[in-house]
This record gives sequence, C-alpha cells and structure tokens, in this order.
Amino acid sequence: MFYRVAWWILAWGSSRLWRIKVRGLENLPPGGFVLAPSHRSMMDIPIIAYLTKRPLRYMGKASLFRIPVLGWFFTTLGGFPVERDGNDRKALRDSIEMVRGGEILLVYPEGTRQRGMKIETLQPGAAYVALRAGVPILPVGMAGTEEILRAHKLPIPRFKRVTMVVGEPLMTPPHDKGVVPRADVDALTLTLHERLQTLFDEAYDLRGE
Repeated sequence: MFYRVAWWILAWGSSRLWRIKVRGLENLPPGGFVLAPSHRSMMDIPIIAYLTKRPLRYMGKASLFRIPVLGWFFTTLGGFPVERDGNDRKALRDSIEMVRGGEILLVYPEGTRQRGMKIETLQPGAAYVALRAGVPILPVGMAGTEEILRAHKLPIPRFKRVTMVVGEPLMTPPHDKGVVPRADVDALTLTLHERLQTLFDEAYDLRGE
C-alpha cells in the first residue's frame, strides 16, 4: 500500500513536472526481468518507476539501511542492502531469486551516474543475474535527467522534458547449472551496451520532437 501511494507521489508526480514522454511501453515483459536503464541523475529512480506500477527492487548501500527511519523507507520502496566491497554474495543470490520469483530488479549497468551522450563501459552484473536466472534484460534509454540537476550550478531542478525509449527485451536461455560462462556474460553485456546506446540516442531524438 505504501509503495502504491509513493508511486503516485514520486513517479506520477515526476511525470507531470518533467512532462515525461515514453515510447515502447509495449516491450515491457511479464514476469521477472532485469530493468537496465542509462544513468545520469539521482532523479532516475522515481522517473524510471513511471514505466510500470509494479514494484521495483533495487540495491542500496548497506550503511543506509542501518539508519532506522531511512532504512525502513528504502526497504518499503523496494530497496535491499548490499555491501560495497564487491563480495556481497547474499545480495547477488537475493537478486537472482527476486527475478526468478517474478519481480523486477532495477540495475544501472553503467554502475554509477555518468555524464554526456556516450554510454560508458558496462558492469557485468545485469547480464550475469539475467543469465543465471534465465530472465530477460529490458534496456531503456533515458534523456533529459542530466539536465534536471547536473547541467547547471544551482541546486534547483529545471523542469525540462524527460523522454524514455523502452527497447525490446534481450532474452536469455535458462541455466540449470550453477556456473554461467564468462564468455556468455561478456557477449550479453556487449549486446546490452550497443542496445543502450541506440535507445539513448533515440530518447534524445524523441526529446527534440
């Protein structure tokens, strides 16, 4: 219930403030999948949530979840903790089980917020989880979120249009064994990178229409 209320406030509210325009909603797959958008702003989470009223799951720094009120807030909104030392196997196992169970896992494959028109080198996590769980990856290009806060010096958001282009899902074969070949992860990551760049460019074209 809290997530639904928060969705209307944050996601729907963002759609009005930034006049969000979306193309490709018909590509949203049923069941569990890895949602993999470009990443340029802290505003990307409430804006990407506008794509679907289904709850999104996403990782957050474990230290934030240890703060009583803040930890409850993030957990209620779909977040779960991950240690940032790169060895949090529990968070990885949880991610795989979430998408296998039909949930949507939000992963920013560029890792952290980037700048500019080039999709940077991707981290392999999104491809690995999708391959390990046998679920699709859904790439999404987002245009305009960098201009909201990061393209100017004032800490006041600009209310310019944001556009999103949802690509076709990248399907993955089921892996019954516990080991996913690194070559498969690298190949899927490369395909995701190429698709994200195309969608990112298309989102900026849509923004200019």
